[in-house]
Amino acid sequence: MSLRVLAIGKKHESWVTEGIDRYEKRMKKPFDLSWQLLPHSSREGDAARAEESERILAKVNNQDFVVLLDERGKNIDSPTLAATLTQAFDSAKPVTLIIGGAYGVDASVHSRSNFVWSLSKLVFPHQLVRLILAEQLYRAQEIAGGRPYHHV
Repeated sequence: MSLRVLAIGKKHESWVTEGIDRYEKRMKKPFDLSWQLLPHSSREGDAARAEESERILAKVNNQDFVVLLDERGKNIDSPTLAATLTQAFDSAKPVTLIIGGAYGVDASVHSRSNFVWSLSKLVFPHQLVRLILAEQLYRAQEIAGGRPYHHV
């Protein structure tokens, strides 16, 4: 079991890579983190959304617990994220987190998702979302393990 991020977009910029590497090196099973970047569509609007959503779903396995990052998703705190991921791991389900493209994802990806999560009501650039996600996954690991990284 592991955490896999499917993201539409270009490879990580150097400052993002440095930050993600920092958190990835600290992660332990089952919080192993891997990234799969899928190319942007050359189309725009609904056509791009549909094409990118199809690419995403082609990479999702039937047994995956799918977490979709979406600004209209549920706002949760870090302990709730830790509990959500732990529950998926306890059910022996690999976790796939999805970051859609600039136009978002279509209803098919929403339907396949087990949980739709909003990092914030604010909208962030995709590169920054990746870094925030890496830190929050590391934080979830530490909370789940009862370690003192997270202070309430």
